[in-house]
Formats: sequence, C-alpha cells, structure tokens
Amino acid sequence: MVDENPVLYREEAEIAVLTLNRPKALNALDIPTLESLSALLDQICAAECVKAVIITGTGTAFSAGADIRYLHRATPLQVREFARLAVSVNNKIENLGKIVAAAINGYALGGGLELAEGCALRVAASAAKMGHPEVNIGAIAGFGGTTRLPRLVGKASATELLLRGRLLGADEALEIGLIHKVTPSENLLDEARAFLRDIVGFSPIAVKLTWEAIHRGLDLTLEESAVLGADMFGLVASSEDFRIGTKAFLEKTR
Repeated sequence: MVDENPVLYREEAEIAVLTLNRPKALNALDIPTLESLSALLDQICAAECVKAVIITGTGTAFSAGADIRYLHRATPLQVREFARLAVSVNNKIENLGKIVAAAINGYALGGGLELAEGCALRVAASAAKMGHPEVNIGAIAGFGGTTRLPRLVGKASATELLLRGRLLGADEALEIGLIHKVTPSENLLDEARAFLRDIVGFSPIAVKLTWEAIHRGLDLTLEESAVLGADMFGLVASSEDFRIGTKAFLEKTR
C-alpha cells in the first residue's frame, strides 16, 4: 500500500531522498505536499549528517504540476497564495546550503518542472517527458518557471517552450541544457547518487560557496559577479578545509 504521506523521506549515506508520493494524481503539487516539502527542507538544512539531497517521484511521474482540481475551485487570491507557497519552496531548495538534485523519473510538467528547475542538478530517465503546458489551460508558469527557465536554457528556447506549451523528451532536454544527464530508468537514482557523491566528497564550505557564487552571481553584472567570486574565495580561505587541502597539495608536489 502506498504511504499516505505526500512526501517520503529517507537518508542514504549522507544523502537525503525526498520522494513525491501522490502517484494516483501523478504527484501533482497541492498545499499539503508543498508544506511537507518545506518542513522536510528545514529539517535537512539543520541536519549536519545530510550533505546533499535528491528529489524524485513515485510511479510514472516526477510531478505533473500544480493540482488542477484545486486551481479550478480556488479564488484568484488563493491561487496567488498557492503560487507564492510553491515559489518559497523552490527558493528554499536553491538556498538550502546543500546541493539538491532532481531525479526526473517520468513526467515533469508545469509546476513539477519548476520544482526541478530549482534544483542545482537534474538527471532524467530516458523515457521522461518535460514541459510547460500551462498556456494550454489558460495559465502561466507561476512557480518560478518564467524566471528560472530562461536562465537555464536561454531566452529563445525558454520563450518557445513557455509560449507553445509543448513537451520535450529527455534527449532534447539534455541538448538544450535543461538537464545534465539521461539514463535508463533503472539507473536513475544510482546516477543521481553518483553525481552527489562526487560533490559530497569535497569540502562542504567550498561546495556551498561555489553554488552561492553561481546562483547569486547570475543576478549581478559581470564585474559584480566576479567580485562576489573573489569575496567567496577569501571567505573559503578562512576554513580549515582550505588549509588542509592546500597543505596536502604542496606536500604532494614536493
């Protein structure tokens, strides 16, 4: 029997796995699911034993997007508050201080794709389908897609995808830079873990500040972004990991 929790949680060797768990609804995002994700992300942020996170889905979908049944009966004000809740969850993913990877096991549509776009890394099963079909129901990508998708794939590709509402397969998503790797379904979680194990083996502070410099730097001018990188470099130099790493390098080259 499927667990009643909308999001399942487990830890595997310093990696937390969050699994969207509404398979009958194709893991559509409703308020309880978003609130559960938010609470679990807070828990992960405070857990020193967790170094990285995977988000995936149960069944044939990563997430088919926002819960249309709720949207249909909600007032405009309720829709706005619902979207703001989703935006806050996606922002929390980006600013968690730990790398989050989306393991896209099936359909990632609308708000479901926006959830994946908030992750630092995206690995997809070869049969996965992705897209922003919101315009097909007279809606808009209101969970951050109009902001993040252009930053990931460029303005031209994002405009075409958001305005046409078409779906794309994993190979095309890889080609335009929306995802990082395509893998057979049976290898999906292993591939996501492999990505993250490479990262968690490095200094946590170096990983955190590298991601912060990338993420924050996109909203700055070229000069400001470069200065931010220099500031982060100085900050990481205050860590014990920096002293250990530079000493080990020097000892190897002598």
